[in-house]
Amino acid sequence: MNALLKTDLEGIPLFARGKVRDVYDLDERLLIVATDRISAYDCVMPNGIPEKGKVLTAMSLFWFDLTKDIVQNHLITADVGRYPEALRRFEDQLEGRSMLVRKAKRIDLECVVRGYLSGSGWKEYRATGVVCGIRLPPGLRESERLPAPIFTPATKADSGHDENISFEQAADLVGEALAGRLREISIAIYEKARDYADGRGILIADTKFEFGLIDGEIILIDEILSPDSSRFWPKDRYAPGRPQDSFDKQFVRDYLDTLDWDKAPPAPALPDEIVRKTAEKYREAYQKLVTGHGSRV
Repeated sequence: MNALLKTDLEGIPLFARGKVRDVYDLDERLLIVATDRISAYDCVMPNGIPEKGKVLTAMSLFWFDLTKDIVQNHLITADVGRYPEALRRFEDQLEGRSMLVRKAKRIDLECVVRGYLSGSGWKEYRATGVVCGIRLPPGLRESERLPAPIFTPATKADSGHDENISFEQAADLVGEALAGRLREISIAIYEKARDYADGRGILIADTKFEFGLIDGEIILIDEILSPDSSRFWPKDRYAPGRPQDSFDKQFVRDYLDTLDWDKAPPAPALPDEIVRKTAEKYREAYQKLVTGHGSRV
């Protein structure tokens, strides 16, 4: 099975090509296509993960529906049959991996919520006892569940690495009222998703959201709660005090860490076995969370 690494929609204006998604401009709407590209350490791997884009899209559609009582999102439809006529001839590239969405003014802030101490949060806590300006209780272990979820925003970078910032810095960037509302919405989405996933055998350690504005209303955009934007841990193997097994692309990062690679482009190709196991992890997360709720990959 081949991976779709790049879309080619002749005659449709390209709006942006990100690390994973190709976005096309349809005036007041956008077409977002999740390819099978995979990135790590801000580098896109030369080979992709077959069907990954379809898993990401199906998961986002599920979470958009589950969280729409908290905040509205940008989704119009993911049914190619309801797309504009000019897009339907590209069905082979779009089916199962695309969304037609409303165009919003993006808020340039990564809205990160952490429920467990891991990744860059763990590194900062270990050094300072603080994560993004929030002082945490002493003596916490790696991967430990936090007393309450914390909002730890980051700057939104189109290229390069996002930078963790404090809430006060976020307020300086977007305004205190908007930053406060984004914090409130982000934590509410995380808590609802965390509780749902816990019942399906997955711990959501942390995740990040993106938001935009349409007519002054905050709208959830991009993807949501996928293995690309979140840390998903199997609940039955969870043990604080160490790194956790995961369903996310940490598996790819762990492989890359065994190589003599300086984390700068060009990235090395992933071996077939790593590709296969990564695809299995993405699909297993999907099956645990979404199967039985009307979605299919």
